[in-house]
Amino acid sequence: MQFRSSMLCRFSLAFTLAGVTHGVACYSQDQTQQPSSRPSVTERLKRDDANQDGKVTRAEFQGPARLFSRMDRDGDGVIELAEESIPQRVRQPTNERTTAVRSQRNPAGTRVLRNVVFGQGGGRDLTMHIVLPEKPRSEPSPLMVWIHGGGWMGGTKDGGVNQLARWVADGYVGATIEYRLTGEAPFPAQIEDCKCAIRFLRAHAEEYGIDSERIGVAGSSAGGHLVALLGTSGDVKEFEGTGGWQDQSSTVQAVVDLYGPTDFEAFVTEPGYEAHNRDGSPESKLLGGGEVLPNQAGIKKVNPITYIDADDPPFLIIHGTADPVVPMNQSQKLHAALETANVPSKLHLIRGAKHGGKGFSSREVREMIQSFIDEHLNPQED
Repeated sequence: MQFRSSMLCRFSLAFTLAGVTHGVACYSQDQTQQPSSRPSVTERLKRDDANQDGKVTRAEFQGPARLFSRMDRDGDGVIELAEESIPQRVRQPTNERTTAVRSQRNPAGTRVLRNVVFGQGGGRDLTMHIVLPEKPRSEPSPLMVWIHGGGWMGGTKDGGVNQLARWVADGYVGATIEYRLTGEAPFPAQIEDCKCAIRFLRAHAEEYGIDSERIGVAGSSAGGHLVALLGTSGDVKEFEGTGGWQDQSSTVQAVVDLYGPTDFEAFVTEPGYEAHNRDGSPESKLLGGGEVLPNQAGIKKVNPITYIDADDPPFLIIHGTADPVVPMNQSQKLHAALETANVPSKLHLIRGAKHGGKGFSSREVREMIQSFIDEHLNPQED
């Protein structure tokens, strides 16, 4: 990650991690500081990169969680040392209250029902934001559900509101959901919560103007893994959980998987990605801790490929060929397995694209996704 010229200062707070006390760095425009007296942010992150794999996970980061979240550009739970620049919100901190108020504004043409309780997970409420058209429609609409990434240990549902807004403008209802992160509970808590959200939305279809037979899901990174699992485990009772609405189905009718993990064994043995095998990696935490490879039962259980059958919904899978976080073999293996089972699947590899970024927001990719969901959820009559 190349950081543009800014001086490093210290937060007054010091913190202790793994028994070692560190000063917490932040950005400042104070030009009176001596450049040679402070390590650069790049140097600090390189120190945190314990396994020297070119990326810093939450487990490695020697700073406060809030700072990590600001520096994690795409919410995937990893700071890439090769990224071009630090996010604007880190380089030039803004008033947090103003930012929070701005984030609550509804995208044009929508009304957003925020923090709707959809069920229970681990003895607490789980919530979602429901994105509706500003003007109610006369007929039920297909539904798109967004599931956020963050290595199953970070990220929030909030970013999904803008993601869904363009689909709502094109005739859909949208929902972006919360699920328990691995700091709270390991797998299968995450998929149980996702399935509970689908059941809730199906149970309340009339209230929100949803066609309960036309539900699609989309997600990136860890969210891509969870939407793939929703697509292939529709009839897997052990993943339903007890969060509520048990009389409803959790099946979905279309899946958009953006660079999601699938086969952890192939993941952590791929050259360049071996660090994900270690205890404390996001994949390890999802499995409940310990090195990944010895946990063959867990690897099989979390893998969407395990549950594929001919009744699964169509998939659109998109991955960057230069993804430094999740190897593209994860999407290739899923696509191949779906084709073998005669499940409609399209794999699109974006040459040179990394873990999210510009390639995924190109007009070509946006139109590809829109065309896919329209074909399977909102076909137009001739």
